[in-house]
Amino acid sequence: MPNMRMLRLALLADAAACAACGVVLAAGAGALAGPLGLPEPLLRWVGLGLLPWAAFVGLTGWAASPSRRAAWAIVALNALWVLDSLLLAAGAFGLAPTGLGVAFILAQATLGGGFAVVQTLALRPVQSEGVA
Repeated sequence: MPNMRMLRLALLADAAACAACGVVLAAGAGALAGPLGLPEPLLRWVGLGLLPWAAFVGLTGWAASPSRRAAWAIVALNALWVLDSLLLAAGAFGLAPTGLGVAFILAQATLGGGFAVVQTLALRPVQSEGVA
């Protein structure tokens, strides 16, 4: 059986981080574009996209017993987010983020990857101690 308490906490923390990042990016896209070296529309749309995602992750985590299927989908999409972030930081999409932009991208990718790891660990069956 999965560790539901740990899963719920990881999902709720993930949702809070996504919501906070979404608000900052959506509201501050104009101010952040220059320092991050990323296009304002990209930052705004990513921020706006994070808001419904945060709601989905939060609703999943709010359930007394989160859906394993939804939780695994969240893990998979968090992993995809990390991969896309690494590619973006490396300039693979034809964009050239500044040093601050690369740091920002890598910081949020690290956070998303950390959530994916904790969520994965929580989804694994809990091993009973002392059982042969």
